[in-house]
Amino acid sequence: MAEYSPDYVGTVTKYVFVESPSMTPGELALRAYEASEGVLIKETCFGLQVTGEPESVDRLIEVIRAFDPAHIFVKDRGFPPGDPRRCRANLGGARPGYLGHEREFRILRYITRGLEELDRRGGEEAEPAPPTLDKKPKLDIKRLQELIDTEES
Repeated sequence: MAEYSPDYVGTVTKYVFVESPSMTPGELALRAYEASEGVLIKETCFGLQVTGEPESVDRLIEVIRAFDPAHIFVKDRGFPPGDPRRCRANLGGARPGYLGHEREFRILRYITRGLEELDRRGGEEAEPAPPTLDKKPKLDIKRLQELIDTEES
């Protein structure tokens, strides 16, 4: 395999997922462009992909998450854009990571519900866990054999 030489040395790429009833990825992209300060932004079907110097990306993420914190999520991208080891142009078809995004995207509503519940409680103590059910002891093998023997007789 050829030695890898990155195109964007010193940058990070993060995915921003939007699962919001009040904001679409397109609306978030417009707001992100206004605050981007040199960060590359790509709108995707699930939200945004942002690439830039770590400090600039973190600043942008902070600004855009403030619009709807319980419905906007951020994830690091494992490989930089265009990386021949993972780029679909070299491999053909969708990047394998996008299949993971689909799965993750389906559970975001549950995370949102938990975040909203935490906000609603406002720092109160968590509800106690429900009591565990006492498990019945397992049937001893000798007792099982006795039951079988009595049924056969």
